[in-house]
Amino acid sequence: MLKKLPPKTILTPHPKELEKLIGKWKDDFDKLEKTKAFSTKYDCIILIKGANTITVYNGKGYVNTTGNPGMATAGSGDVLTGIITGLIAQGYEPLKASIFGAYLQGKAGDIAVEKMGYQALTASAIVEAIGSTYIDLFKMAEPPQTLEAEQGQ
Repeated sequence: MLKKLPPKTILTPHPKELEKLIGKWKDDFDKLEKTKAFSTKYDCIILIKGANTITVYNGKGYVNTTGNPGMATAGSGDVLTGIITGLIAQGYEPLKASIFGAYLQGKAGDIAVEKMGYQALTASAIVEAIGSTYIDLFKMAEPPQTLEAEQGQ
């Protein structure tokens, strides 16, 4: 069945599902190499979910640094899939949708955890924070204060 996947199919397996696809791995480096090989062989995009989600395609890995441990909760992966699917429906190409979707989901989790804490974070709270995540994309950084400005000159 894997040979029948359309090009650039996106897979978002949890660790046990990933193991079924690529086999057991010795360490994270081995997992990444096996995932790259699988992605190349089947021309698919794979998101390795974890402390830093890594989007793998065409021999490259794109590391996402948003997200937090509270997101290891039921339904969080479904939220990721929904965000990516929504981005594709808006016209994003699959790789960009995967990379941006991982960022948005992680950032939404970061925003939601500030209100709820790690222990109480739910997939629904991540969904509710997506609007705030888009607003956060357009926040302007405050310019650094100069010594003269601080002294009122």
